[in-house]
Amino acid sequence: MLQHGLLFDIWGKLYPGVSPRILEDFLLSIEKSRSHMQPDIDQIDWYKDAVVYSLYADLFNTDFAGLTQKLDYLHDLGINCIWLLPVLESPMRDAGFDISDYIKIRPELLDKSGKTEDQQIFCQFLSDAHQKGIRVIFDISMNHTSDEHPWFIEASKSNNNPYRDYYIWSNDNTLYQEARIIFKGIESSNWEQKGDQYYFHRFFNFQPDLNYRNPLVLLEISKVLLFWQNAGVDGFRADATPYIWKEEGTECENLTNTHLIVKFFRAILDYVTPGTLLLAEACQQPAKVVEYMGQDDECQAAYHFPLMPRIYKSIAMHSGKPIEETLSRAFTPELPKSGQWFTFLRCHDELSLELVYVTEEERKYIHQKYCLKPEWNFRLGEGISARLSELMQRDERKILLAFSIILTLPGTPVIYYGDEFGKLNDEAYYNEMISLTGKDDTRFLCRGKIDWTELAQNLTNPGSLSSKIYQKLKLMLHIRNEHKTFGRGSIEFITLPNTDNVGLLSFIRSYENDKWLIIHNMTDKIVKIKLPSFAEQSLNVFDNNSSLKIEPYGFKWFDVS
Repeated sequence: MLQHGLLFDIWGKLYPGVSPRILEDFLLSIEKSRSHMQPDIDQIDWYKDAVVYSLYADLFNTDFAGLTQKLDYLHDLGINCIWLLPVLESPMRDAGFDISDYIKIRPELLDKSGKTEDQQIFCQFLSDAHQKGIRVIFDISMNHTSDEHPWFIEASKSNNNPYRDYYIWSNDNTLYQEARIIFKGIESSNWEQKGDQYYFHRFFNFQPDLNYRNPLVLLEISKVLLFWQNAGVDGFRADATPYIWKEEGTECENLTNTHLIVKFFRAILDYVTPGTLLLAEACQQPAKVVEYMGQDDECQAAYHFPLMPRIYKSIAMHSGKPIEETLSRAFTPELPKSGQWFTFLRCHDELSLELVYVTEEERKYIHQKYCLKPEWNFRLGEGISARLSELMQRDERKILLAFSIILTLPGTPVIYYGDEFGKLNDEAYYNEMISLTGKDDTRFLCRGKIDWTELAQNLTNPGSLSSKIYQKLKLMLHIRNEHKTFGRGSIEFITLPNTDNVGLLSFIRSYENDKWLIIHNMTDKIVKIKLPSFAEQSLNVFDNNSSLKIEPYGFKWFDVS
């Protein structure tokens, strides 16, 4: 009953003076759904051994029936966790992050006609995925809803409406002035007028922020998490985590009560069924992000945002130093026991260059090197809207080098749908979404549909870019999946004998009795190497080539156990 007491403790801190009877009634209402079985310790931290594949169900293959048909494709590639980008009911003005119903899957994802609302279609997908050893997590926006959510529609009717206090209202737009505008260049204010008052929003003006000062909001979102946990979802990506609580005179980010709310969500999930993942989407420096894992009592995992741009910086500089510096203890703190970084090369958003985690000098350098077309520019130079293959100028050597880096560094890697075969920017989809949303959001370039007929043809052609990337990546993933070292092991950056390591990113990964030597050539030239004595009898696991030369942008994985 540890979580039970913790829940009341958090409640008292968040809502002093509010009767705990509300919480008592809530816990009584969920008692029947609790699992009283002892959790399988080996399964609770499953996310440490995961290879995650991030996708939009409709863009990937039309709907959940189409996605179910492609589970074999994902399993064969080496995927064991699917991250579903927004699937809940939404007007789709922000790719589904504008939720209008928290407990309904969008009808068009359940049936091609858009008529079927039977949630069993989604539950059947979950069951089929689980049978193939693939877990499923999905996005949930805890910070805000769509302005088409019934709560907000009701809240907008009058100042006295019971739902008015589910959102943040003011007679003017002068509160929270220290809160930065996140969509700089797209939105000019965090306030939007509605009737005779203004409502607060950190993102688009059609996404009003929820008011967690109202304890009913906390319980409503808790019900949502428990509903999907009971349906079989294995975890949640908690979108926009740092912004949940607002305080006048602050930047409204990373506040103490935000952490208390996250602790509450973790405790309520553990109270019912331990092992459900909470993944923090906190665009902050690692030292701040680690705080969202608490003492193993908040999120189990979080994205390592600064690592992503510094991988691009390293490749552009022909040096592994930016990566080494990013993962040094001076920059990336040690994680709590259950903690894990989620790492990625690309995602549904832009290649972000926010000054939260890169310097102004780094931002300018990366932007200059990779923003190859004016239309890729995002948020006035704070990001680049382009897919991995476009950023790497469709050079399979650089693409595979980037994949090798992310798959061998510490953490759980996330592969963005289509990147496994070099999917390009989708200008047609971008133009379509501008027409639909009325917002010139260049992130839509990074999305778009998969043409499965064209892909099948490309994958059977060994000379195609898609085939070159896919086949090598598939081999890397299957090797990684056979060794827990890559998800759980330590890392030691090394200098190879008789070299100055210029242009090389070399390190040892170790876990229990398993040990690997990984060498990346970050340069555009052939590099001769000499192996350490402990690795002299080892062979490169990819081509059994013991040559002590690494091709431009090449890499070698040595099993030195």
